Amino acid sequence: MGNRLSKIYTRTGDDGTTGLGDGSRVAKDSARVASYGTVDELNSVIGVVLAEEIPAAVRETLTQVQHDLFDLGGELCIPGMAMIHAADIDRLETTLDGFNADLPALKDFILPGGGTAAAHCHVARTVCRRAEREVVALARVETVRPEAVRYLNRLSDLLFVIARVLARASGHGEVLWQHERRKK
Repeated sequence: MGNRLSKIYTRTGDDGTTGLGDGSRVAKDSARVASYGTVDELNSVIGVVLAEEIPAAVRETLTQVQHDLFDLGGELCIPGMAMIHAADIDRLETTLDGFNADLPALKDFILPGGGTAAAHCHVARTVCRRAEREVVALARVETVRPEAVRYLNRLSDLLFVIARVLARASGHGEVLWQHERRKK
């Protein structure tokens, strides 16, 4: 592949604009930049989860997700590009079903926590939801393929299930919301 970035700073963004993958320039606070920036943030938070001791199956899944998110960021950075497909969403669903099969049915709401890895995964889930909202906002003003929204929607569900798996694997267990504490 060679050296793509031999110089990190270009000064071209000093005027408050940034270059998209197609060569066009947009404001750094545009909906498009916000959407792929939040996808990048999500990828970074997943990297924090991966820095923890986690089960191999979770590590493999989250590493694949990081690659997908890099592709999704590219798709959002290059208008008209298609890098996330139905098969990627199907893979998330199959993986989610597999992890969820061994978990007890939910009877209560779960609070973020359950050990460091699980707590970081809950942060990833909330950043994923924000990324989804940002992509939906972008889709109101520019063309965005529906697969982008579907992928993020499914990923947030998967991250919730993985947080449950990680809480149990760590021995901390899930932190359940105690709704009855308010009844007196």
